Amino acid sequence: MAEEGRRGDEEDRGHGAAHQAFVVMESLLEKLKELNYEEEILAKHNMKSLNRHYFVSSPYVTSNSGEQFYMFAVLAAWLINAAGRPFTEPQEYDEPNATVSNILAELRALGVKVDFPPYKLKSGSGEIVCFVLDRLAEEALKRRGFTFKRPVYPTETTEEESVVEDDAELTLSKAEEEMVEEADDDDDDENVMDLEDLKLRTTAAAEPETSSKPDEILESTVDAAEWYLEVERVLPQLKVTVRTDNKDWRIHVDQMHQHRDGIKSSLKEAKSYLDKLQDDIGKTLEKVSSREKYINNQLESQIHEYRNAQAKLGEARERYQEASGRVTEETRVLAEISEELEKVKQEMEEKGSSMSDGAPVVKIRQSLTKLKQEIVQMDVRIGVVEHTLLQAKLREKSNMTRDMHATSIPETAVGSFV
Repeated sequence: MAEEGRRGDEEDRGHGAAHQAFVVMESLLEKLKELNYEEEILAKHNMKSLNRHYFVSSPYVTSNSGEQFYMFAVLAAWLINAAGRPFTEPQEYDEPNATVSNILAELRALGVKVDFPPYKLKSGSGEIVCFVLDRLAEEALKRRGFTFKRPVYPTETTEEESVVEDDAELTLSKAEEEMVEEADDDDDDENVMDLEDLKLRTTAAAEPETSSKPDEILESTVDAAEWYLEVERVLPQLKVTVRTDNKDWRIHVDQMHQHRDGIKSSLKEAKSYLDKLQDDIGKTLEKVSSREKYINNQLESQIHEYRNAQAKLGEARERYQEASGRVTEETRVLAEISEELEKVKQEMEEKGSSMSDGAPVVKIRQSLTKLKQEIVQMDVRIGVVEHTLLQAKLREKSNMTRDMHATSIPETAVGSFV
């Protein structure tokens, strides 16, 4: 939609609006060179020099939006400072919206009318970017007191046509008529004389005559036959070459008349052929239309049958699509059932393998054997413990009897002494 809107604006402004950005960019580059941006900006930031179409947005020009926007921001800040307005130089990773809003605020402060949306500057290229930089460059140049003047074109010195007015003109005119037939065969450039050279000779020959004018009418004393022989001898040297100037408007007018006559003559011949061709084409079209009507009338029944067949084919295709949908659904259900069946088969195989496998019985038997061994060991330990307990009881009993006997003996001894 944005591209269509841009094209619509260009059509409203004219066919040359698409190329206006190229013109503005070239003018901007010249102004930047006058402001010495190469040393103050490019050398400082280690940047490459701009080409004539750097900020132009075109499919025929390679672009890098990030690099172009940073270059635009740096140049705009430098130009604003050069125009006498303090402006902080933006960094490469600053917020683009804030940078654009600051530039537009300074542009309005300089008296420039801003009637475009700010987002058109974020791309770093386009007609608006070129316009903003161009106006800032103009303000910077005004600040420095620089103005462009109209170019002064050098005056072209055109050679005036020289006309030789002497008695040699009659001889030259007659000689030219005689040399027309011999011009194709005689291409020797050494015998060609220029008009300027002829003028110099005639003027040199006429100078002494003007200084000494005769008092009487001159009469020729030369024999006519000898004069004719001399003319034939000098005739090859009297060739005159007229160097035509391509800038002469008379030559262009003659060429236009010649081309017009050629076009008229060609048009007369071509018109007759075109009229004949038009008649032939009209007759052929009439034949084709009549033949088409005849074929339609003859093939009307076949066309009706073909339409019925097309309708049946459409119905069959619809039924085929419905059947294909059902087949797809049934295939999906079949795939689900097959998956469940595979799971059941796998479970049955696991249970069957576990039932036919004797490894658990062997493990049970081994466990029982081990348990019996442990019971026997426990019985032995119990017997040992019972035997130890019995011995302890017997030992204790014997100690008790010994103690009893020991206490009874002193009593009897005391009684006897009494």
